[in-house]
Amino acid sequence: MIYLDNAATTWPKPEIVWQEVLRAGKEYGANPGRASHQMAIDASRSIYKARVALSQLFNAPDPLRIIFTLNATEALNLAIFGTLKSGDHVITSSLEHNAVARPLKILQDRGVEVTYLQGDDYGYMDEDELKKALRPNSKAFVFSHASNVTGTLQDAARLTKKAKEYGLTVIIDAAQTAGVHDINIKDWGIDLLAFPGHKGLFGPQGTGGLWIGEGLHIPPLYYGGTGSQSESEYQPTHLPDRFESGTQNTPGLAGLAAGVEFIKEIGREKIEEQEEKLTIKLLDGLSNMKKVTLYGPPVHLPRAAVVSMNIEGVEAAEFGFLLDKVHQIAVRTGLHCAPLAHKRIGTIESGTIRFSPGYFTRDEEIEQVLSAVEKLIEEVS
Repeated sequence: MIYLDNAATTWPKPEIVWQEVLRAGKEYGANPGRASHQMAIDASRSIYKARVALSQLFNAPDPLRIIFTLNATEALNLAIFGTLKSGDHVITSSLEHNAVARPLKILQDRGVEVTYLQGDDYGYMDEDELKKALRPNSKAFVFSHASNVTGTLQDAARLTKKAKEYGLTVIIDAAQTAGVHDINIKDWGIDLLAFPGHKGLFGPQGTGGLWIGEGLHIPPLYYGGTGSQSESEYQPTHLPDRFESGTQNTPGLAGLAAGVEFIKEIGREKIEEQEEKLTIKLLDGLSNMKKVTLYGPPVHLPRAAVVSMNIEGVEAAEFGFLLDKVHQIAVRTGLHCAPLAHKRIGTIESGTIRFSPGYFTRDEEIEQVLSAVEKLIEEVS
């Protein structure tokens, strides 16, 4: 199997990730933060280790302000519903995943005003467009660092700093960039950063988190036992306990810490460079094929390792099925949970065939994929 669905979840994971998951379950599989015996202490330490590793990777000033969630979607729900209320105005992009678009739609029905920035031909937003969208009641700016459909990689540093000048709370969806592209919470001034553990951070599925900046007063999504202040009828106010009721996914978070450690050992820049090289190779090869329509920025513009395309006269789902069954190439087809982006590029009816290489993808695998695509085009056209 040639796996090119890393935008959904990275595979394979570094071996160190599974080793740590197994070690957590076998050696210190107790409940973190709920007892004073050694196993519980070791479990708590493993979770704190993950917070520290992530705070170092993202240049976050306080590890305790990194809240663990099931995934980036839960983190975005916590950030968006916790920030906006009826009468507020929020600015977002035209390329958002449903993890942003659906919460905003619910809030729009509740009286929140939403403005969708169109950006340029590829969806890149700039300061002027952001400024023109401002209203007296503008509260927040929420956007995806990179599109999971077109690969458009926003200049998050520039946009965040400008939004902060306008007094906006900045919420960034880093689903396609965390662990691969530079993210600097402290220097950029990010208020809320949502990230998945199972993609570029190489952690297990069922892990993710949210950075919550100083001065933000966000209510929890749920309430319950935290192992602290148990005598109180009310939820603790200190972080991270305020947002982490119930038993944590200790083995998963131990694996996530190992994934971040792997990134540190390899070097984030090297991972980014490898994915960029593979993406360019893929784009160059596909652009020379007849009947192929590519979507998203050209190779010389900033983009994540996401390549969407369609074949003239062939349904995306059919082509993806053939890639899988005939050539053992795993891709994703359809709308990728991002209908806003598909409306933007004109593929809301057809969807796209999406290739997303990762750090472990080899050059020769891209060559095999290009050969298989070309062969299939000849056979089905």
